[in-house]
Amino acid sequence: MITIENLSKTYGKLTVLKDLTVRFGGGRVVSVIGPNGSGKTTMSKCILGMVLPDSGDIKMDGESVLKKYAYRSQIGYMPQIGKYPENMKIRQVIDMIRDIRKDAKTIDEELIGLYGLKDIYDKRMGSLSGGTKQKVSAALAFMFDPQVLILDEPTAGLDPISAEILKCKILKEKKKGKLILITSHIMSEVEEVADEVMCLVDGALKFHETIASIKQHTNEERLSRAIAKIMNEED
Repeated sequence: MITIENLSKTYGKLTVLKDLTVRFGGGRVVSVIGPNGSGKTTMSKCILGMVLPDSGDIKMDGESVLKKYAYRSQIGYMPQIGKYPENMKIRQVIDMIRDIRKDAKTIDEELIGLYGLKDIYDKRMGSLSGGTKQKVSAALAFMFDPQVLILDEPTAGLDPISAEILKCKILKEKKKGKLILITSHIMSEVEEVADEVMCLVDGALKFHETIASIKQHTNEERLSRAIAKIMNEED
């Protein structure tokens, strides 16, 4: 579904992606992990078209997406920290995004209902807790039935019940053949929803394997211990 070929990006003297090549298939949840500054966010922003790489290519269903825009309608994005106009009400934000995406054929309001957002539609964004803003971000990411979802630390700030609702939604959308990329530092949550783990270190691919494979070749039951063992071996 998405293929990244020899992707590189630098900011001045800082290299944030180094000749990255990786492929993501549909019907999979891939957890993208790595230390802070490893290139996870830059890779996501390149896929989203928010950052232009210095070299390399990104393809969706075999077609290059660099300097193109139409493909973005097939991607839902949930940032780690959503930034919204503070004076706008929840209702206005959702209506604004729906108006921007008025050509969307399918509207998915399941998370709006599960999170009870209509009950607080008239609250202003500036008055919301971080967790409630996360619920709005999640609802917007899934709203237009995208084929690809990029979720950046999606459960950060969510209470346990709300986090569980989101994890169930992720698994439900995976069954529809969608690709879901999740950046997360919480290995227990990764283990619950992900099929594969991709690890970036200093902008380069360290490994990209299924969770089952990672556990098997490290002989560890817990994913966190398995990944720690791999990282220590690599060092």
